[in-house]
Amino acid sequence: MEHEHKDETESSSPALMSLSPVDFRFHGKSKEFFGIWIVNVLLSIITLGIYSAWAKVRTFRYLYGSTELDGHRFNYLAEPMQILKGRILAVILFAAYYWLSMQSPEFMFGFMAVMVFLTPFLICSSLRFKMRMTSYRNVRFDYTGTYWQTLLYCVVLPFASIFTLYLAMPWVLKNMDQYIVNNTKYGNKAFSTELSGEIYFVASFISGILFAIIFAVAMFVVSTVAPDASVSEQAMNIMTFATFAVYLLAFTIVRAFYKARVRNHIFESTFLQGVANFGSTFSFNGLCYIYLTNIIALICSFGLAYPWTKIRMVNYAVDNTGVMAVDNRSEVIDEIGEQTTAIGDEVANVFDVDVALG
Repeated sequence: MEHEHKDETESSSPALMSLSPVDFRFHGKSKEFFGIWIVNVLLSIITLGIYSAWAKVRTFRYLYGSTELDGHRFNYLAEPMQILKGRILAVILFAAYYWLSMQSPEFMFGFMAVMVFLTPFLICSSLRFKMRMTSYRNVRFDYTGTYWQTLLYCVVLPFASIFTLYLAMPWVLKNMDQYIVNNTKYGNKAFSTELSGEIYFVASFISGILFAIIFAVAMFVVSTVAPDASVSEQAMNIMTFATFAVYLLAFTIVRAFYKARVRNHIFESTFLQGVANFGSTFSFNGLCYIYLTNIIALICSFGLAYPWTKIRMVNYAVDNTGVMAVDNRSEVIDEIGEQTTAIGDEVANVFDVDVALG
């Protein structure tokens, strides 16, 4: 089945066609987004979280509507009630888990077993919702993954990696990413990718070494200059805070390295059937600088700098994403829209809910 899919998409690879760079811009402003964000926060608090569904829609509509590709803006099509239904479902599941765990361990284990089999459905539903609620030039994205495929790639393989002491986890992550991309569509055109396990293993290995070195050096410096934790409770608190800060620093640096390496590989290996190729120029230094300064800004502003950190992160992502599309892309996309939007709209509005809490 995968072989047939590969043959079909390779024959339509835009790498064999005439391509030209497409203008990709983000027009979002920190001041505008701050106004949206602060109202969302206040109303969500007043309504005990119920307004958060409307807040998510306002946020995504601003961010999507500020992103321009080839002279056209993206759209976020979700309605707040769809998101609210998903959150109510998530709250019910969490409440059931809490109640059963208080009754007896047997009930709790039974509930967890049920959740293992529900997880693929929840993942599929969430990904499908996210894709179908995104449109560009009135054409929706879509996700076509099935329950059993998702069970294999997102539940069975990660669990099986335990028996390899997680040494196989980079291979598992590579297969998960490849599975999601290969089941994503834009209208009736499929995205396709063939990822390299070697990239994931090298990125994971270097990340592990980097984390160990940063953590060891930083803890050595902290233990040298900090007071003896056994002397007083205050000294122990200082050491606890310093350890947490060092862990956060090491994790942030390693995250920047891994994300830059893997994202660039995924984008450079992906194309949209007969329409476009993609590229990514995330750098370790650039991403690390943004992550660390964002954390400092959030801490120093007690969280009020969140809109500024969000806008500069999206700006960085757009500035470092490249799109090469076929010269007659307007004709191709218009043709996609005529073939797909009617059915897609009906299905999305009837069955999709956002299961995620975020």
